[in-house]
Order: sequence, then C-alpha cells, then structure tokens
Amino acid sequence: MKKKQIRCWTVLFLLLGFAIIKPLDAAEKQTLVFLNWAEYLNPDLVKEFETEFNAEIKEIFFETDEMRNEKLGLTMGQGYDLVLISGSAISQYIRMQWLARLDLSRIPNIIHISPRWRDAFPGSDAYAVPYTWGTIGIAYRQDIIKTKITSWKQLFEPEESLKGKIMMIKDSNDTIGMALKALGYSINSTSAKELDQAEKLLLSQKPFVKKYSSLILSEKSGLITGSYHMAMAYNGDALTLQTRDKNIEFIVPQEGTNIWIDYLAVMRGSNKKELAYSFINFLNKPENAARSASFLYYATPNKSAEIFLEPEYLKNPVIYPDEAVLSRSEFYKPVPAQAKKKRNSIFSKLLR
Repeated sequence: MKKKQIRCWTVLFLLLGFAIIKPLDAAEKQTLVFLNWAEYLNPDLVKEFETEFNAEIKEIFFETDEMRNEKLGLTMGQGYDLVLISGSAISQYIRMQWLARLDLSRIPNIIHISPRWRDAFPGSDAYAVPYTWGTIGIAYRQDIIKTKITSWKQLFEPEESLKGKIMMIKDSNDTIGMALKALGYSINSTSAKELDQAEKLLLSQKPFVKKYSSLILSEKSGLITGSYHMAMAYNGDALTLQTRDKNIEFIVPQEGTNIWIDYLAVMRGSNKKELAYSFINFLNKPENAARSASFLYYATPNKSAEIFLEPEYLKNPVIYPDEAVLSRSEFYKPVPAQAKKKRNSIFSKLLR
C-alpha cells in the first residue's frame, strides 16, 4: 500500500513540476494576422520582431484597395488584427466601426511621424498610423518608346505601336482618377459630364490595354519581359523594377497625380491589440522606418528616420517629389453614392 502511495505522489509531483517548468521553458507564441499588400514589409524586420516578441506575423494579401474592402466586408472587419489601409478609406472604416481608436500611449515612436501625414485625412490622426506615402505615374521602357513621356494623355491616347502593350492598375480610383487628370479635371470629380468624358477616353484606350492588374516586382514583370511597354505604376514599384532593368523609366505627368498615404490600423475586433501596437511601434523606431523605406523605395512619413537614409535617396525626385509636383496633385476623397455608382459602372465596362 505504501509503495502505491509513494508512486502516486511521485507521479503527481512530476506532473506538477512539469506544469510549473513548462511556462518558463517556452511561452506560447502569439500570431498577428495582418491584411497587407504583397511584398510590402521588409522581411528582415519581420524576423527581428518575431524573435524579440516571440510572435508570428501572418500576412493575408490583397491586390487592390477594392479587394481589401471586399475581404473586410465579408467578415465585417473580423478576423484581422492589423490592416494596411489607404487614407481615403479611413472615414468609411470608422463609420463601419471596424477600426480601434488608437491608444497613443502604446505607440511612443509616433512622435517621429510628421503631422503633415498623420492628419492628412479625416480621422487619420485618431485611428491610423502613416506607413508610407507616394505617387502614381507612368512607367515605360525608354529603350522601346523613343518619344519622351510627359503627359497622362500619352497613356490614355497612346501611339498605335502600343496596342496591346499597356498595363493599367486594376483600381477604379486610380484608373478613372488619372483619366480625369488627363482631361484637366480633379481626380475627385463628381460631375456627370466630366465622368462621361473620362469613360469615353478609357473605352478608346481599352484596345491598347493588355491587362488591368498590378505590376509583378520580379524578373517576370511584364515591363522587364517586354509584355508591357508602358504601365500605370506606383513610384516605388517602378523603382524596384528599375533595379532589375535600367531601361525602365518613371515619370509623374505634368498634369499632376494622386498623392497616396498608406496607414496601419488596428482592428476593433482584434484580441491582439497589444501585439499590434508593439509592431506599429517597432516599425516606427527611426532606424527601422528607414530600413522599411529603403527596402520599398517609398518615402517615409517618419521624419526622424531621414538621418538614417542616404542623401541620394532623400534627393531622388521619384521618391520625394518637389513642391511643384505636389501642388498639382491631390489626395483621393470619398465621393457621394451617385458618383460612386457612376464610377463603378465605368470600371465594370473596362473589365468586361
């Protein structure tokens, strides 16, 4: 009997000992679910964060702003901890009650971000943290296209040799907005007459468009292989491809463009808010913000990061356009329902 009791107590002691030792041995790893553009995080920074915080960053990707909206709409904003959003979407997401109001005490590195970018959109200062900013322009193969490209009209009213050789971003804001800009109108126009003109311009361009899509940022990119000779592109994407092929040129057309800002936002339904705040704060450590910027070839809103960037980077007009370019450019703004319906109709005709 005593032997049985001794054995029982021994087993119990071992089990209790294991229960005590296990948490000290390895704390449970947390997973942060991040809805993001593909190739939009410096992988070295991700690894460092995961090691430091015993965490895993699980990325789910979207290809366009509209696809991100659809993904979030399907779950009413649930299932994600952190989301990369465009500035023009912030007010809509606030109305949908998808975003958590920021607890700034948990993001001390936010002091490094320029107010110019923090409060650029309604609600952005209270619900989102700027990550990068940039422009949309025209990327083209200067070894194939001998004419100097300076205007949006050269994309929307292209030379005959470009038939089937153009790529357009698969996003109604960008495609319709830049068509409006080519016509001399605001990218946020709600005028039925102006939108009709933009529709006519886009439909006449359609035979020249090989694909409505996004640029692949590798050697398989259509701009490198020659499938595309010209493309609507984000400035950082064009510069990334330029490192692989020096024949790729990028310009912001003389009419001006869209200035976009991408923000990091914590989701209201997340139960990993603490980890999300830690990741945002980690990315905004000035040295890390500089590493993000130089990896992506985009401008950083983190002013303190600039001392860690090369002078040539800061002087590059493709990354940091001058005030003359910025003065001719605009942020996207939400448009009334009737104008949005009209834009959706135009875009659906292009995709048929």
